[in-house]
Amino acid sequence: MAFDSLTDKLTGIFKKLRSKGKLTEADVKEAMKEVKMALLEADVNFKVVKNFIKSVQEKAIGEDVMNGLNPGQMVIKIVHDELVSLMGSDLTEIPLNTSGMTVIMMAGLQGAGKTTTAAKLAGKYKAAGKRPLLIAADIYRPAAIKQLEVNGQKQGVPVFSMGDRQNPVDIVKAGIAHAETNSNNIVLIDTAGRLQIDESMMQELQNIKEAVHVDCTVLVVDAMTGQEAVNVAKSFTDKVGIDGVILTKCDGDARGGAALSVKAVTGKPILYVGMGEKLSDLELFYPDRMANRILGMGDVLSLIEKAQASVDEEQALEMQAKLKKSGFDFNDYLMSMDQMQKMGGLESVLSMLPGLGGSKMGEITAMVDEKAMKRIESIILSMTPQERSNPDLLNPSRKNRIARGAGVDIQEVNRLVKQFNETRKMMKKMPGLAGGGKGKRRGFGNLMGNIKLPF
Repeated sequence: MAFDSLTDKLTGIFKKLRSKGKLTEADVKEAMKEVKMALLEADVNFKVVKNFIKSVQEKAIGEDVMNGLNPGQMVIKIVHDELVSLMGSDLTEIPLNTSGMTVIMMAGLQGAGKTTTAAKLAGKYKAAGKRPLLIAADIYRPAAIKQLEVNGQKQGVPVFSMGDRQNPVDIVKAGIAHAETNSNNIVLIDTAGRLQIDESMMQELQNIKEAVHVDCTVLVVDAMTGQEAVNVAKSFTDKVGIDGVILTKCDGDARGGAALSVKAVTGKPILYVGMGEKLSDLELFYPDRMANRILGMGDVLSLIEKAQASVDEEQALEMQAKLKKSGFDFNDYLMSMDQMQKMGGLESVLSMLPGLGGSKMGEITAMVDEKAMKRIESIILSMTPQERSNPDLLNPSRKNRIARGAGVDIQEVNRLVKQFNETRKMMKKMPGLAGGGKGKRRGFGNLMGNIKLPF
């Protein structure tokens, strides 16, 4: 996951700072030297690191901090606030016209995930009650149009295409005319990319912007390319003009340097981050929440929002009632696994809990890996409906039959049944999980009552 390595290093540095009763100027400078190395190793832009360290150091070596009751914690607070400032301070969303159409042009290099991101964004707008249209203007990459059509179909969003033999400018003009005729109020243009920046690509984007009114130009960059992502963002800013950036593949970027550098280098905000393949994995970029993740403080607000978007209210209340009566069964267990997948999987959920960043995440997910979850699912699906509804029926002969049906050892079935019984007992004993009435719907204890972790 993004920032794992950086989180580990910063956590270690700040642990040493907190352990000191008083801080000297030398202590702060030594800590900042280590922070500087950690940021550079995370592939953060050198000039950005230099300015960041200078700013933190100036604020940290002050009388109020050095003589405070908890100087180590105060230094961490300064680092946190500077990280938030570095990444843009506030949430920035794509501005939409309140009346009429909003035209959004997607730009970026090949392989950054531009086509998929355009469809995800269109899907989000559709879910919010808008009427989006995708325009297939990438006539060069093989199967680019087909890919957009398939992704558009998945999101239930129409795609305008004229094939790959027309001029992209003509396609865009015709697409916008089509949107006006069909009352589409948001148009997303999927433009052509290249393997690397070249003049013809930049000129084509400029031609589109000259031919039609573009309200917002969004650059899609691959976070895994690190410093190169920042260089790409700067080139597009200078030559085409962009209004914001979407960072993709952040779930596969362990360093996170791009997220910490883009705003400072280009002056343009990060709008969204891509954390996986699902529609829900395109997340709005909150600088303060990202700073919390980087410092190992978790991101409980995003977790609550994911739960509220993914967990069915009636199912949650029904499951709570079952817990109170010890009626939790294997059907509910399957449902909880489905809820977990809708929220991005176990690793995504755990990464948002405080204190579970960095290497700790690796330790936990190694114990409860996604493959094990698939085996659990196959075991439960090998049970009869009666066995799933009444786990007490599971005698040795039934367990043997289930093991054969799922293609696993009998020990795995026994282990699952034991874990299930322990989970049921634990949940019954914890009022924060089984309870929760009105007024507590948004509380974290109640949230975890709606998400029954299947382990």
